[in-house]
Parts: sequence; structure tokens; C-alpha cells
Amino acid sequence: MKAPSFFALALLCAAPALASVTVQSPLNGSSVTSPFSLNAIATVCSYQSIASMGYSLDSSPNALTVKGSSIAASVTATVGSHTLHVKSWGVNGAACTTNVAITVVQPSTKTTDLAITVPVNGATVSSPFSLVAAGTLCSGKAIASMGYYLDSQSAITQSGTSLTASMSATAGSHTLHVKSWGNGVSCSTSVYIHVSTAASGPSIPSTATITKLIQNLDAWSAAHDAGTSGTSSGTMSMVASPSMSGSARKFATKYTSYGGERYNVDLAHNPSATNFVYDAQIYLASPSSDISNIEMDLNQVLTDGNTVIYGFQCDAWSKTWDYCENSGSISNPRAHWIHSNQTCSPQKWAANTWHHIQLQYSRDSTGNVTYKGVWLDGVEQQLNVTVLSAFGLGWGQSLNSNFQIGGFTSTSGSSTVYLDDLTLYSW
Repeated sequence: MKAPSFFALALLCAAPALASVTVQSPLNGSSVTSPFSLNAIATVCSYQSIASMGYSLDSSPNALTVKGSSIAASVTATVGSHTLHVKSWGVNGAACTTNVAITVVQPSTKTTDLAITVPVNGATVSSPFSLVAAGTLCSGKAIASMGYYLDSQSAITQSGTSLTASMSATAGSHTLHVKSWGNGVSCSTSVYIHVSTAASGPSIPSTATITKLIQNLDAWSAAHDAGTSGTSSGTMSMVASPSMSGSARKFATKYTSYGGERYNVDLAHNPSATNFVYDAQIYLASPSSDISNIEMDLNQVLTDGNTVIYGFQCDAWSKTWDYCENSGSISNPRAHWIHSNQTCSPQKWAANTWHHIQLQYSRDSTGNVTYKGVWLDGVEQQLNVTVLSAFGLGWGQSLNSNFQIGGFTSTSGSSTVYLDDLTLYSW
């Protein structure tokens, strides 16, 4: 076949398109609710300038038309699949059509969005516990105020479209109700919770220094623990849900070959404190089977420059609470985990539920640490063991909190853990 001449190619490149209709909305293949907006423009039809445009639906023979090269219309259609025909006519009578496939769906009937985000339905909590709820619509009307109550109690009200409260309850099962009011209508939603049996908890003197909401500090950092095999990486973010206080820290960890990711933050230096209670709320997102250990450490540099490591973890391998000791000497240290006689495995913790952890330990002037006990969801497990846990590491003055998540797979895995209400008591 003879190739076209350069002149013919130039004509082809310069020639106007036979038809150019652009349907801006709805898009081809989209789902819409009825009525929906049609917006389209046309530039040319069979080399002719546009005189008018129109549209029809499915097999309707008649097109609704408008003058000019654009169209904007509101189209009504039944629920289901349709073909929208968008048409244009040139000044000399040429006709062009663009077809758009759409699906008309039922409009949302949601007129109430009141929701309780903390605690979740079916959660086990300790008293007091946090309530977080929000909503903007009640039966299609704007919410003006909200209230909450337990079982058959009277409602405590707050103005606005959200509420955060601390609630106390006796041990046992309860129904937590949240109500909203606005423009003469009211709505309610409920969750079922179980309040764990109250325990005395660690004994804390009124003179103790209290560092609250440590999870909210900006200086948190993440790093792979070189003492574990494999690899790990982690990211952190602050979230309102799930949370107990309204602001929890989310730890998203990925690992290979049993790797562990260490998250840590520096606190105000306190070398003179000899007693500590570590108090936290921990939430394991489902599934938790990829977690090998949850490690909660405190590192304290003393005035003599030695570092006392209060290391404590829930260990899925041994299914025990473990504590750290220096099995060498202060000048030639060797860190070592010891399995206690108290049981623990993070894989046995209920997923998607807040768990209350309280650790109590103390030290002497040399750096011998006594791990006194741990409370999990209000249940005390006594240890009362003393080991050397001072290390001559040459660290600068600091008080540092570590929160570490380990992997439980030889290949690769991930986990999501939330930390809230992290409080350190020291005296």
C-alpha cells in the first residue's frame, strides 16, 4: 500500500475530530442516587459546530434538549442499571451520541449516627473506666446535647455532639447507655460491659511523683532491637479510638524471623527514686497470635553513673511473666531474662479489649531490684524476687521507658497494639 504523502499526513493531523462530547458527571460505570446531576459539554459533531444538546435514558425515543454546547440537568431514574445517552447536534443537522452506563442505588436512609467508641461492646474494663461517644444526627435532626448512664440510673447530660467521661461501676456485668437530644427528638445506643473484680492494687504513697499520659509525649522513637533475630520496623500515631483517655498511641509493627521492635521515650530524670509503679492500659488488635512478647521496661541512670534496668515482659514462649537480671557484674554485665513462677501469654489476652497492667518494683543503693508483683486486669500475681539489675553502661543521666513488641513467626508478620493511660509513680 502506498504511504500517504507528507501533505496528506499534515491534513490528517490538523483535521478536527468527527465528534467530541465530554460527560463530566456521572462517570461511566458509576453508581448514583436519584435524582442525579448530568453535566456535559460538546465541541464538535461531524466537523460541525454545536447548536444544541440533549439526553435520553435507555430506550426512550425522546431526548430532552437545550440550546448551546453544554448541558446541566437533574435526572430522575428508577433503582437499577441504565444507559444514559448524551446527544449533540451540529449547526448543519449532524447528530452525535455518547453513552454512559450507570447504576442507580437506594439513597442512604441513615438518619442517626450516635455511636460509643470506648468501651467497645462486650469489653472487660476496670473501674473507673473511660467513655467516649459522639454523634451529629438523631432521626435526621441535629444533635444538641448528649447524656450517659449505667443500667437504670439517671442520665448525666452534656451539651454538644460528643462526650468524654470517666465512669465508676461495681464489679459485674452492666449496660452502658448514651442518649442524644435535639429539635424535639431523642436517640439512644448501648454497649454491654463487664467490670472486673476490684483489687487493692499496688500501694502508692500520697507523696509519690506522678507522671501521667506518657503515651502523649512527642519524643517517642522506634528502633529494631538488635538483641532479637530477624528484622523489625514500626510506626506510631495518636488515635482517639480505640482509647481510654481519648488519646491512645498506636504501634503498628512489622517483623521477620521473630524480630522485636523497641519503642521508647525519655522522662524527667529522677536518680533518687527507689520505688516505682508502672501503670498502663494495653489493647491488642485482633489477631494477637503474631505477638511473642510485650516488654515494659524502665531504665534509670543513678548518680554514680550506673544504669538500673527494670525489665519486665509477658512471654508467649514460656507463658510466664519474665524479669531482667544482671547475671554478670556491674562492670562486666550480662543481661539475662528469668522466667517467674507466674503465668502470662499475650496470645491469651482477649483481643480488641483494654487490659490494665500494673507493675511494682523497687531497688537498693547498689542496684539490686525487687520485683514485687504484677496486676493484670485487677488480678494480683506476686513475685517478691530480688536480683542484681545494675549495669555499668556509661549512659548519660536519664530515665527512659521502653515498650517493645516481639514477633512470633519464623517468616514475616505484623501486629497492632495500642497504649493508653501510661502513668509512672515514683518515690
